[in-house]
Amino acid sequence: MNRILNCTILFIFISTSFVVGQSDLLCRGDYWTPLEANRMMKQFSREWNDQTSWEKRAQIIRQGIISGMRLDQMPVIKGNFNPIIRGTRLMDGYQVENIAIESFPGYYITGNIYKPLQPKARNPAIICTHGHKSNRGFSNNLQIRCASLARMGAIVFSLNMVGRGGPEQVTHSIPISLLLQTFNSIRVLDYLCSRSDVDPARIGMTGESGGATQTFILAALDERIKVSVPVAQVSAHFFGGCVGESGMPIHKSSHHQTNNVEIAALCAPRPMLLISDGADWTRNTPRIEYPYIREVYSLYDTEHLVENVHLPLEKHDYGYSKRAAAYNFFAHHLQLDLDALPYQEGFLEHFVTVLPNEDLQVFNQNHPLPDNALKGNQAVMNYLNINLE
Repeated sequence: MNRILNCTILFIFISTSFVVGQSDLLCRGDYWTPLEANRMMKQFSREWNDQTSWEKRAQIIRQGIISGMRLDQMPVIKGNFNPIIRGTRLMDGYQVENIAIESFPGYYITGNIYKPLQPKARNPAIICTHGHKSNRGFSNNLQIRCASLARMGAIVFSLNMVGRGGPEQVTHSIPISLLLQTFNSIRVLDYLCSRSDVDPARIGMTGESGGATQTFILAALDERIKVSVPVAQVSAHFFGGCVGESGMPIHKSSHHQTNNVEIAALCAPRPMLLISDGADWTRNTPRIEYPYIREVYSLYDTEHLVENVHLPLEKHDYGYSKRAAAYNFFAHHLQLDLDALPYQEGFLEHFVTVLPNEDLQVFNQNHPLPDNALKGNQAVMNYLNINLE
């Protein structure tokens, strides 16, 4: 894939940021062949045979994520979101706001809030992330997805990927990109739970490609994500092609090896929909990835809560048919109003107004970054003082 090639230089950069022992633990890109991955999945399955033994392995995997990305070294922050909300626009059945919240002092998460025109007192919420291909959270597909979910009754927070939101405080190649993205997702989740108009018992998350990586990692770490829909990413052999996905040693340590299939499986027994296609690393999902995850769900007698929609004639994106599958899944599990979307032999999305990028940016020439903003990779690294050894 093109984005793997585009990220090669990022991995050259990041390899200098870890001591040799840590760099050797990185599982990058096509770490295994599909044949090797199939054999590894069979080996993994021999590590557990009931709920107790799976949960023992799950704890090892979960701790590997936390330790590998240095999440336990991040500051403990309660509240203090200091939200900046601008540019509210009323649309056909939904409204859009530009938003920034403080992830930690001086570092801002930017994005957009999509809401129903007439929200209820307590509404479901959905975190929407984007992949590298769309570059930032302003793509047509993402705007359509967020607007449709909002019209169905959700409070949707669309957050920009690290280094892809403008104006940039850091580049996407910062060595702790994966850590920042995960911490940002946690802070967005914290923020949504703090809102009086959000029902914290009904929060979902979805994204494609690198956004799917953010989705299944947060669902693995935080049970407040009640419904997970990772799109075009969960693979047994492909570990993520960029620094923000496999640039820190979350899959391997001195005492364990795992992959994104097992990380996604940590969502069990909560509802999860895997959406896969025929033209990327998810082409084997019905045969390799999904059966393994379904076996994990069977330990909880919840096979009915995990699904796979496989689209063998499609490519790597979050296009119409993938969105339609997500609408149905979220509507069922978060009690959204599916009838709010026009339907005629398929969902109609013509009501969505796709806005230009500049209209969706919370910071611009007229509204610059706050005075306390940390600027540059080194400034953020110095503030956090993360030990990468």
